Amino acid sequence: MTRYLFRRLFLMMFVLLALSLLAFSLGYMFPGDIVQNLSGLRQIDENQRQQLVSYYQLDQNYLQQYLAFLNRIAHGDWGLSFASQQPLLQEIKLLLPATLELAAYALLLSFVIGIPLGIVAAFKPDSIIGKSISALAMIGYSLPIFWWGLLLIMFFSLALGLLPSAGRISVLYEIPHRSGFMLYDIWQADISYRTEALHNALQHLFLPTVVLATFPTTVMIRFVRDAMLNVWEQNYIKTARAKGLNRGQVLYRHGLRNALLPVIRQIGLQFSTLITLAMLTEVIFSWPGIGRWLIDSIYQRNYPAIQAGLLVISTMVITINMLTEILHAFFNPLARRG
Repeated sequence: MTRYLFRRLFLMMFVLLALSLLAFSLGYMFPGDIVQNLSGLRQIDENQRQQLVSYYQLDQNYLQQYLAFLNRIAHGDWGLSFASQQPLLQEIKLLLPATLELAAYALLLSFVIGIPLGIVAAFKPDSIIGKSISALAMIGYSLPIFWWGLLLIMFFSLALGLLPSAGRISVLYEIPHRSGFMLYDIWQADISYRTEALHNALQHLFLPTVVLATFPTTVMIRFVRDAMLNVWEQNYIKTARAKGLNRGQVLYRHGLRNALLPVIRQIGLQFSTLITLAMLTEVIFSWPGIGRWLIDSIYQRNYPAIQAGLLVISTMVITINMLTEILHAFFNPLARRG
């Protein structure tokens, strides 16, 4: 396990190194002045330019510039945003919890719904229930997320007026910022309207979570169904049934443990998908997360923000994928041997 762990960590460091090289090179690939792209300042006089050239070591070779770039990233100097002229790291710290909160609840919902439905579909694959679940999974897999989100807004928000269509919480509630995770901040806040604010935040969270969880839920249903059907054909399952155990006992004692083991790896894979889909979801529901911020930065040609957003999202996806790979290998010796 130790050898496997070191091998995976070395691979992770190599990928992060390649990512940092890409992020560094974007400063030169973007159109415009390299000093403005690195600093985020819109108006630079000649005296200030000379100071920035020396600070960013633009008068040195590329290797020294890259090492200086890594040093600035490590010390939190990510430049300023063209749009707001605020430090990029400060903006990311404010926006990232909203995206993580939405993705975490969507991932949890996909597991809570997808795993039981996948087991039911595999338990009786030729029944009406099994075929219906497989058909619904295929339909959900094919739904365009932007169309699905707008459809839910039209029905639940505009037609019925049951749920809000934008934002994280109503402007009527003032919640002290602590962690950036809305439900946790409400729970920890010393306010008299905590229950009302929590209910309002859950209403705002419901539609974006359902929309974002649709795709990974359908993937989870199909994955669990195929994994269960594959395990059901193994010799040890046939031996257990030959010993007199009924279908439910075999499923609980032998089938689930082996079929659900690969699901651990799906956490990392689905998280990567969720981060990508969250960008569209945040735009549709005006969710103040890093995905919407990054798309706005692309429209605004906010090059320092694009560079920082790419670095943060990619690092987060790579780290989560690697952690789930290690966790899967910890429970599955065959993965370590492979």
